[in-house]
Amino acid sequence: MKNMTRGWKWSAWLLSCAAAIPQFGSATAPEVSPPAVPAVDPIDQLTEIMVETREPRYVSPTRRDQIGRIWAPVIINGRGPFRLVLDTGASHSGVTALVALALGIPTDQSPPVIMRGVTGFATVPTIKVDTLSVGDLSVDQSLLPIVPDALGGAEGILGSEGLAGKRIFIDFRHDQIDIAYSKNERSGRGFISVPFHAIRGTLVVVDAIVSHIRVKAIIDTGGQATIANMALKEALARTNGYVRGKPDSIVGATKDVQYGELMEAPAIELGSIHIHDPGVTFADMYIFKQWKLINEPAILIGMDTLGLLDTMIIDYRRHELQLRMMNAG
Repeated sequence: MKNMTRGWKWSAWLLSCAAAIPQFGSATAPEVSPPAVPAVDPIDQLTEIMVETREPRYVSPTRRDQIGRIWAPVIINGRGPFRLVLDTGASHSGVTALVALALGIPTDQSPPVIMRGVTGFATVPTIKVDTLSVGDLSVDQSLLPIVPDALGGAEGILGSEGLAGKRIFIDFRHDQIDIAYSKNERSGRGFISVPFHAIRGTLVVVDAIVSHIRVKAIIDTGGQATIANMALKEALARTNGYVRGKPDSIVGATKDVQYGELMEAPAIELGSIHIHDPGVTFADMYIFKQWKLINEPAILIGMDTLGLLDTMIIDYRRHELQLRMMNAG
């Protein structure tokens, strides 16, 4: 909330500067030049806003009082870096209107697109950029949607386009993220390797176990909460008996709201790693229907769960997750 407030103040600052220039239209008034105002690069101003506290700069682990986040330092048109949320559940990147303003790119000169999120879809404006890069990831001539939600104070979303053949190294303990070409490296000491396959070429999907039930698990670094479909809830009820939860709501990037039931759930087993999430929201979200994952147990593993890890490596060349828990050697 603090970052969002500062962002609104920055927008108001631009407007107030424009309104403060005196108007001298009278023929009898002497010509007076307005005082010189030092030029301020909007990118520099935006950088000051984005990193204003002692919080981690790029990788934030999940704590009792805070959901973890993964931000990537992204260069757009040679300028930045901008902090974009790494979102393995998104097929394309997007930025906020504030970034478009800082880049000086109007949002009414490119065709609008339909953006689909977890809870719904929305038609949004776009901007066209020449380059978008971070580490070894580089995307040219990209059409970026203007996302309505800043997603935890970041300035947009880094989607999965361009990640084929790359390796993402995420170190929650040391606040580090690196995106580089995969060298086909095997997992190191203390890591567990979990193979994954892709849905629609980009989604990271692993075979997981929840209370002896086989589940398709989508790794969703852009989502705060872990969400499961009703097929998994019904399977758990048959296995463990019905447990009543409490009402919960999920607000997606499109600002649509869907309602579900927040319940305690058994540990999520990824290979030999067992991750205990404090609560899972069960609902047949819009995105499950889009992915045709309504009739079989499925779960979106968000940052409330992933942020409990020490290190996570996503190797798109090996089609492998390499995971290390906080207490691993």
